[in-house]
Amino acid sequence: MLIFAAMEKFIVSARKYRPQTFDTVVGQSHITTTLKNAIKNQQLAHAFLFCGPRGVGKTTCARILAKTINCLNQTTDGEACNTCNSCVSFNEGTSMNIHELDAASNNSVDDIRTLVEQVRFAPQAGKYKVYIIDEVHMLSSSAFNAFLKTLEEPPPYAIFILATTEKHKILPTILSRCQIFDFKRITTNDTVEHLQEICEKESVLAEKAALQIIAQKSEGCMRDALSIMDKIVSFTNGELTYKNTLEHLNILDDDYYFKMIDCMQRQDLAGAMLLYDDINRKGFEGDLVLNGFAEFIRNLLVCKDERVANLLEVVESFKEKYIITGKKISISYLISALNVLNEAEINYKAARNKRLHVELALIKLTYLQQALELSSGNENTGKKKITDTARPVAYRNIPVVHLAAPSFPGAKIPIKSKNEKTETAVSQPPVPEKAKLIIETPAENELAMVGESVYADDSLSKSTKGDSILPKLGRLQNIRDKFAKKSLGDAEVIIPLSSEKLQEAWKTFTDQLKEKKNPAAQSFQMAGLEIVSDGRFDVVTNNNLEQRFIEQEKRKLCEYLQQLFRNKTLTLSIKIKENPDTYTPDEKHLSKRDQYQKIIEQYPLVKDLKDRLRMELDY
Repeated sequence: MLIFAAMEKFIVSARKYRPQTFDTVVGQSHITTTLKNAIKNQQLAHAFLFCGPRGVGKTTCARILAKTINCLNQTTDGEACNTCNSCVSFNEGTSMNIHELDAASNNSVDDIRTLVEQVRFAPQAGKYKVYIIDEVHMLSSSAFNAFLKTLEEPPPYAIFILATTEKHKILPTILSRCQIFDFKRITTNDTVEHLQEICEKESVLAEKAALQIIAQKSEGCMRDALSIMDKIVSFTNGELTYKNTLEHLNILDDDYYFKMIDCMQRQDLAGAMLLYDDINRKGFEGDLVLNGFAEFIRNLLVCKDERVANLLEVVESFKEKYIITGKKISISYLISALNVLNEAEINYKAARNKRLHVELALIKLTYLQQALELSSGNENTGKKKITDTARPVAYRNIPVVHLAAPSFPGAKIPIKSKNEKTETAVSQPPVPEKAKLIIETPAENELAMVGESVYADDSLSKSTKGDSILPKLGRLQNIRDKFAKKSLGDAEVIIPLSSEKLQEAWKTFTDQLKEKKNPAAQSFQMAGLEIVSDGRFDVVTNNNLEQRFIEQEKRKLCEYLQQLFRNKTLTLSIKIKENPDTYTPDEKHLSKRDQYQKIIEQYPLVKDLKDRLRMELDY
């Protein structure tokens, strides 16, 4: 019996330590201060909308507001005294001035009409009657419309407090009639401080690192944090340590991630695989490892810049280790690692072999640094070398070729060397042509222009020295003109389009289709041809079916005819020309009465027989 009595007296921390005044609300000072000032200055609105994430104090603030405005002995700060009859009844849940409605289960029009009917009655004790509607976004549109008029012009003693986690689902007509208060997520530090106060009151030995893990796991929800703490305290018999918190919440210790990143920086694949095997044996799923490692890499990236260091939400004992490790690893590696982990986490569900999928991601991360160095083209640095100044294009010195005048057999041609200023006479064998070449090397300080390095064919000019003739330098246009003339001379002559040649080419193409057993061959055989111009003709078909068969082979037919007639502009069009001789009108379907009338017109005795036998026909 004592055990059952003790169990009945137990109240979860979320209910036992629910704030009773505005000052005890955690992490919502911007809202509690506004409400207290409104109470002191008697500037209360008739409708409030409390919106924000779950477990951040929306319903709690609504209850505190309802209790405070009905308190008989308010403090100077705008708080409830918690000692008067009104406050005591509120704390015990027996007050008649507060009405709570759960819109998730009471969302019909009838529920709202019942609420509206209650609003007409004034409070028996106290100043205000407060109506708290929780999860108001669950109301139907008809229920919202039934609530509009009362919400806009309620009696002076009625105050409505609406609470919701999804503000975007509420009608704009409702939003415009309320004072909106946006609740924010509770920070990790505020959650840890509140948990420490509760642990001191409950005589629970709790490590700060364990409370920080609980605060991170709750993600700004105080109710979740208190529920997690109650569960772990029951599991550990009143001792809250970092190790048993990790074990109970199924969280992988950051030490594993530090060891993993160390193996990857040393490209120790065996060490990384053995470490993952140890993690896998402890029962951690692969997607949990990928997600945790991605968060670890993100924290290392945050540590690179002091301006965003406050975004690092980790256990205090690991902060220094994060900063030291983050300085050793390049930003390019961290960003690339995040991409690999993100892709692996997205494709994890679709993988058949989950463990192999995670191991492949670890292999990529182990050799990621080597891949980055190879892609950058430099083994020592991770960035490509960028030249500060642009360099001019180095042109090659082109030797000048002189065309010498005709000379007698055995004459000597002067050749000027780059290193020698004197001319050296070199014996030249007899040349049967009219002209001979003289090669002269330009000086070092002379730069030959590329555009001027093209020689004209027949343009000759006399040199200033002697009677030697130098070639006149031409332009690129000379080469273009020469090739244009050549292309014009070699162009193929277009074969004119005639009826005989077209019919012959058509028959040849049709025979090719017949050899391939193409069903379009029959349509080609039955089609007619009409020449429109030198580069166009029409194909006349009898029906849509023949047209479709020819359309299927149109591309091959055009290529064949263009090549045959040497005309790239040759085109054709397909037309339908119905033959009136082949048209047969549909025969009219006669009814039974019409059939009988037609028979008796042709055979009158049939009608006489019907009359004598007194027969009745069923038409």
